[in-house]
Amino acid sequence: MMAIHTLLSQSSKKYIRMADNQPKKNKKNFRPTEKGAGMTRAGVKKYRAMNPGSKLKTAVTGKVKKGSKAAKRRKSYCARSAGQMKKFPKAAANPKSRLRQARKRWKC
Repeated sequence: MMAIHTLLSQSSKKYIRMADNQPKKNKKNFRPTEKGAGMTRAGVKKYRAMNPGSKLKTAVTGKVKKGSKAAKRRKSYCARSAGQMKKFPKAAANPKSRLRQARKRWKC
């Protein structure tokens, strides 16, 4: 996700990260935990409209060819979320957590 950055001072070239605009947390934009968590197609579309230049995409859930862009996105997500499993052991232990449900949806 692309974030807007603001330059604090010219000499030190320090940046602060501004929050991205998020669509409303409702059933249209976000999938419930039981259904795999994450954003819906409509939610991603709305997010991209609110954040021009964003390259956010929906989850890779179907069959993919080995080495394809989708396969690489899935592998990358699975690696990142594996780190979240280590960081949040309570969520990792609970099969009904958003983290575990999202990983299941991505087929990690």
